[in-house]
Amino acid sequence: MKKIFIAGHRGMVGSALVREAEQRGGFDVLTATRSELDLLSQADSFAYLENHRPDIVVIAAAKVGGIHANSTYPADFIYENLAIASNLVEGSRRADVGRVLFLGSSCIYPKMAPQPMPEDCLLTSPLETTNEAYAIAKIAGLKLCQHYRAQHGLMYHSAMPTNLYGPGDNYHAENSHVIPALIRRFHEAAERGNESVTIWGTGTPRREFLHTGDLARACFHLLGLENPPDWVNVGTGEDITILELAKLVAKTTGFQGEILTDPTKPDGTPRKLMDISKIRSTGWQPEVPFEDGLAEAYQDFKASLATGEARL
Repeated sequence: MKKIFIAGHRGMVGSALVREAEQRGGFDVLTATRSELDLLSQADSFAYLENHRPDIVVIAAAKVGGIHANSTYPADFIYENLAIASNLVEGSRRADVGRVLFLGSSCIYPKMAPQPMPEDCLLTSPLETTNEAYAIAKIAGLKLCQHYRAQHGLMYHSAMPTNLYGPGDNYHAENSHVIPALIRRFHEAAERGNESVTIWGTGTPRREFLHTGDLARACFHLLGLENPPDWVNVGTGEDITILELAKLVAKTTGFQGEILTDPTKPDGTPRKLMDISKIRSTGWQPEVPFEDGLAEAYQDFKASLATGEARL
């Protein structure tokens, strides 16, 4: 039985990874809450890994948020994500951890990257300014794994997921990502009987969305490969406009009013579609249809509201 430490197990991605590990079997899953382990502390991170000696470390812990949060707190985003990556990668090397999988983000790629975005367009032109701090930290984590693999011969590699959604998401009114933000707003508007909901920006940017269950399966697929790529995109290879997304969320939540746009608010990157040909060539492909995944996410949101466990 392999001992696997999933950093960030309480988050949306980390909890999906824990569920997948338990469902597959054969893993002794290690987790630590923030009060048990401060990943921003080098000393604490090194000591935890030395004491527990996992066979595998999956770095799903991160400070995350949408356009508003990234624009408002860039110093927090770059510092905390750099600290998490450096502490866990170097700590893993010191503790003789044989395998590390670092989870990044599609925002590592240039703002005007070719669409769909291949892995080799990394660092070829400027980043989107609204989430540059987060992107730079994630690029640094990716490069840490790449160079540790090259210099030390360690199987440290990375997965770059597209925009994620699923059970256990963060529904904060200002700091959440687009799907949970829209689910909450349309749910509340439907309950109040509002005549309209206004979404940020023009509604024209295109985005790709991946269910966390699909990402978790992709991660364990990559961990099972003898010689995985240094980093690989994980997505669906399909995208929709933000306005189309809003209409789907309205349908899912039962909101029947008008959907308005606010062009005074930033749109962010015009398009972020992943080229997933590399991971497809290894035998993985997504499984969850988008409308089914949205319905599941909405049911989870309502259930977490009822129990008082929703991350609002």
